[in-house]
Amino acid sequence: MSTGECSVILGVGSFVPSKVVDNAELSKKVDTSDEWIQSRTGIQQRHFADDQESTSDLALGAARNAISNAGISTDLIDLVVVATITPDMAFPSTACQLQHKLGLGKVASFDLEAACSGFLYALDVADAMLASGRYRHALVVGAEKMSSIMDWKDRTTCVLFGDGAGAVVLGRKGKGPQLLGFQSGADGANPTLLYQPAGGSKAPASKNSIENREHFLRMNGREIFKSAVRVMEMASRQLLAAHDIDPAEVDHVIPHQANVRIVESLANRLELPIDKFFCNLERHGNTSAASIPLALDEATRLGILKPGQLGLMVAFGAGLTWSATLVRF
Repeated sequence: MSTGECSVILGVGSFVPSKVVDNAELSKKVDTSDEWIQSRTGIQQRHFADDQESTSDLALGAARNAISNAGISTDLIDLVVVATITPDMAFPSTACQLQHKLGLGKVASFDLEAACSGFLYALDVADAMLASGRYRHALVVGAEKMSSIMDWKDRTTCVLFGDGAGAVVLGRKGKGPQLLGFQSGADGANPTLLYQPAGGSKAPASKNSIENREHFLRMNGREIFKSAVRVMEMASRQLLAAHDIDPAEVDHVIPHQANVRIVESLANRLELPIDKFFCNLERHGNTSAASIPLALDEATRLGILKPGQLGLMVAFGAGLTWSATLVRF
């Protein structure tokens, strides 16, 4: 939980690849249908990056838009944090690639990996680093090229995800939404609920790992659904209670854009009307760490988030991880 002066969101931005793939087109490649996908997920289409586009390219587009929206010089940015599970390469970090592409100075830059909770984790970390007084402005990005780790032979997962990026510029002074507090946690007891089996030190790339399709995402959808709703409700209630706020006082909820059924279940458990939840997953699918900043930028541009209103951003991800952020618009 933040204390004292709050970090301020000075600018927001997002970026998605130009290629749009709707459910009908996807059904030509996978044994599925528009009805099957929409009824189970709420997703109608998603954006896919080209082979030549990397995660840092998507991050670059979102970062440029956020910096422009903030109206500050890049010279003032002295911290870059990128949340992603699909980095350009294992190392160096995607944040370092982004720093170079933006032409920033030799500022602190690193990646953070908390899967779909990554952007909110990154906000929490950047807020604390700004509060230390050693940094002035932070560029926080959630960016994913999920199409690079999808198994096109697994129709239960490949229809869920899309590519994109969202970004914010944070400062300790200025006008904009205030980050009031954070609540994050993790439970690593069962990592195989949602994971990528091979490619790390435990199972390096090999002929067998490639033949067994172990470099693609795998998920236990049923268990993830139950866990997701439970931990997002828990994180939300804990954060609100820490600030002596009743859930009914929240004006807007921006949830991780994973599945419309998860969002509806969370709304029921928090006893909030579904129209308080901003969703754009029907057009983007699940973009992992990019989903919340994408939604935040869109809701901002649509004029939905009014000054003085109270917002709750909440996510879950592989790990299992979860995070919630309280914001005053």
